[in-house]
Amino acid sequence: MTRKPNKSVSGLKPTSKGRESAAKPVEVVGQTLERAFDPLTSALKRAALKRADKQSRQFSETASTDAGASPPAKSPMPISPLAVPFPTLHPVKGVTMATGRAGFYKHDREDLLVMSFPEGASCAGVFTRNAVGSAPVDWCKRHLEATKGEGVRALVVNAGCANAFTGKPGADAVRRVASAVGKRFDCRQRDVMVASTGVIGVLLDDTKITQRLPEVEPRLTEDGWAGAARAIMTTDTFPKGAYAEAQVDGVTVRIAGICKGSGMLAPDMATMLAFVVTDAAISPTALQNLCTLYTRNTFNAVTVDGDTSTNDTLLLFATGQSGAPKISRAGDRRLADFREKLEGVLLDLAHQLVRDGEGATKFVKITVTGAETPASARKIARSIADSPLVKTAFAGEDANWGRILMAIGKADEPIDRDSIGVKFGPHWAAQDGLISPTYDEAKMSAYMKNQELEVTVDVGVGRATSSVWTCDLTKRYVEINGDYRS
Repeated sequence: MTRKPNKSVSGLKPTSKGRESAAKPVEVVGQTLERAFDPLTSALKRAALKRADKQSRQFSETASTDAGASPPAKSPMPISPLAVPFPTLHPVKGVTMATGRAGFYKHDREDLLVMSFPEGASCAGVFTRNAVGSAPVDWCKRHLEATKGEGVRALVVNAGCANAFTGKPGADAVRRVASAVGKRFDCRQRDVMVASTGVIGVLLDDTKITQRLPEVEPRLTEDGWAGAARAIMTTDTFPKGAYAEAQVDGVTVRIAGICKGSGMLAPDMATMLAFVVTDAAISPTALQNLCTLYTRNTFNAVTVDGDTSTNDTLLLFATGQSGAPKISRAGDRRLADFREKLEGVLLDLAHQLVRDGEGATKFVKITVTGAETPASARKIARSIADSPLVKTAFAGEDANWGRILMAIGKADEPIDRDSIGVKFGPHWAAQDGLISPTYDEAKMSAYMKNQELEVTVDVGVGRATSSVWTCDLTKRYVEINGDYRS
């Protein structure tokens, strides 16, 4: 897992606030996010959460087949109680993949992924806006801009070393990896995308990758999604994947994707890598517009701890091998079903990141209604979702609606204090600026025992709405991050 030292379809134009487009600058939407509280400090202050501690200890009892494929061998991370099974991802025409052990981890696990794409494939990407971007992020952004997303032939990913804050030596290591892969796949080095995840400040030993290529390449297969998802894991406790089929002008096309990430996870992409492939034929420009559009309410609408990473990468590939006609505009009516299914795949993956939040025992949806603008609604929702006091209350199964009100107020957005309403699931806690006349502590307490929770807030000044997904903050989060490098 990457770590840093501190920190209407109409028109289909890029509108993602939290990411940067690779092919062209992404329009900045909304307002600047308020800096989140330091979750580690606040979590320590709330160390008396006995119920949360009890739940976190139950992690060790949840490693069952119901949670999908197991983590890598000797992984110290018990499976999250919110884990979902790894789905069936059917082969996508035109893409093959293979995994191997490069040796970035001391224990025996695969930590290298290579994917191959056919000639004529399109690629789009969005990346972290963290100012301390990694060498792999720099490489992908630069070469996607140069090629305009045309002709990408390969992807190589390693887990265990972020290759971030490594200066020119780190950039040189990426170039050598891309060059070696390009020679084996008979393409230019700029046609190779590279991604890394792991500890910041450690220079990538590129020989660990290049020496493994001769044994990895012969194992390329079109049906290797589960192994690919496991190979890119770091502090993840379960592999993450999503799949859908869509109709494009009467032809069935497939969309499959995997991602990794569990902590240092907030809008502006999170400590995540995500790779999504379709066999639809879509021009690079249209693909980029779709990529930037649909990340806004998916990967940019999740948060675990309010921190962003240096290596965040989402790459979307279109192989064009389905037989469907090539589409050159993102708003083309023939892409209507595809757009819906693509957004569904991205949202599914984003939700799985939150479900695997470090130490998480609650999956929480925060919805703000009645806001002045969508940007205002989003900022208020994030203020609630990122608040350590709110998140520790979720961990303690306490419907502490006073903390929700606090988080609403500190967002510094237009609200009507005397019209605010707060609801936990179907139960009103506050209405019209006062405690609800139907408030029932027993019902609230019973609802808070659920693993999946919904909090709805109305701020009474408009009609805009926004949703953000988050998790609770437990002692286990402190343990995981306190021991991350030891």
